[in-house]
Amino acid sequence: MGSRLDRVTEERIRTIEELREKGIDPFPHVFRPSLSTRAARELCESEGERSAVISIAGRVMAKRKMGKMAFLDVRDSSGKLQASLRKDLLGEERYDFLRSVDIGDFVGVEGELFLTRTGEVTVEVTSLTLLSKSLRPLPEKWHGLVDVETRYRQRYLDLISNEDVRRTFTLRSRIISATRRFLDDEGYVEVETPVLQASAGGALARPFTTHHHTLDEDLYLRIALELSLKKLIVGGIDRVYELGRVFRNEGISIRHNPEFTLMECYCAYADYEDMMSLTERLFATVAQAVLGSTRVEFRGRTVELAPPWRRITLRDAVKEASGVDFEDYPDRESLHERMLQEGVRIEGTPGRGRLIDELISTFVEPTLEQPTFLLDYPVEMSPFPKKKRGNDRLVERFEAFICGLEFANAFSELNDPIDQRERLERQLRDRSGDEDVQVADEDFIEAMEHGMPPTGGLGIGIDRLVMLLTGQDSIRDVILFPQLRGKRDA
Repeated sequence: MGSRLDRVTEERIRTIEELREKGIDPFPHVFRPSLSTRAARELCESEGERSAVISIAGRVMAKRKMGKMAFLDVRDSSGKLQASLRKDLLGEERYDFLRSVDIGDFVGVEGELFLTRTGEVTVEVTSLTLLSKSLRPLPEKWHGLVDVETRYRQRYLDLISNEDVRRTFTLRSRIISATRRFLDDEGYVEVETPVLQASAGGALARPFTTHHHTLDEDLYLRIALELSLKKLIVGGIDRVYELGRVFRNEGISIRHNPEFTLMECYCAYADYEDMMSLTERLFATVAQAVLGSTRVEFRGRTVELAPPWRRITLRDAVKEASGVDFEDYPDRESLHERMLQEGVRIEGTPGRGRLIDELISTFVEPTLEQPTFLLDYPVEMSPFPKKKRGNDRLVERFEAFICGLEFANAFSELNDPIDQRERLERQLRDRSGDEDVQVADEDFIEAMEHGMPPTGGLGIGIDRLVMLLTGQDSIRDVILFPQLRGKRDA
């Protein structure tokens, strides 16, 4: 004897066969609704108790039968509408057709809109068409699917079951559109650059590798957008941006997914101060456009995104939070010893830049609740920014944090090709054992040798921006199909 799911599927297959024997196609080619459910609702509410004859289409989410009358809840992407079916209006044969309709099926209905005595907008059905017969029933708790593994692995069930999830991904689309509009209005040109690259550069990350059989060459999935976009700055596109997927062969957590959406933009004749202003305005403008406010709730806190944001040097932030002034420890050995005194331990022999990064994540990030720019990083941590004016040990870089999470990273971009080559080669020597190290991209350096203007560059993690504006704690809740461990046989 099969499982309940098997029995339901077998029953629905028999229903399909019976319909076809009667000359009814359970999977017709097309149905053209005259209105969405939302538009139909608005029409009825504006015109009164009785309205026009309309047609809608969607998935059956509920079915209630009471003798000679039945009700269906029909949902499309815009919302849900009730449909009433009366035996005396439809006739016995067309009313009995309702037996062939199950929760989960797609139907098209036609009829007059009216308001019930309780004020419910309803379609009084004169025609019912089966548009797609579902073979599998919705989950038992379709009205609130809670199993996390199922929600992520079968996102379509999550979208069917959870209205808040549909809202999150609708907002994601609007956030991305608003980001594009903001940059377009600022005079930036959107471009598309290659995902497959001959070398992995532009960030500290382990790449995914693949092989091109015709060329017989190994290629990398891009880990950043930076190098290609800066080549376009060299080429004379003074304001340029890309919003696209990048890939990093690293860990999976509530903050990280191996593939994610990144926005990078570059502006000729600008520096990191200009990028700070751009970041503040972008976050505030997008929030206002999507939510109608610059104030959002995130991680249990109320966050104000309107400018100005707090600014503090990295050195002061680390010193305030940990008591360690990394400028007092100019080499990795002395800094490592000082960190051990604070109870911070790192495996292996990390460089000074990695040690400072650990101080930031351990002591500083958890204290940054309201939007904050951390400014001026040690040169060991960043091979691409220009050196700080007046201090060659630092570079003009900032990272933006909200509620302990990094949202943006920006530089006054290095445009000296000689200095660029030396820094990348020095980093390669200092971190020769690390898998996540910048590679000297000869093609990029050659482009820079043709002359690159002073430039400000900015990168924003779009998935994290969506987390912020939708109040989600996990990146998996804002990516439709997050990376999961493959299913294993029991």
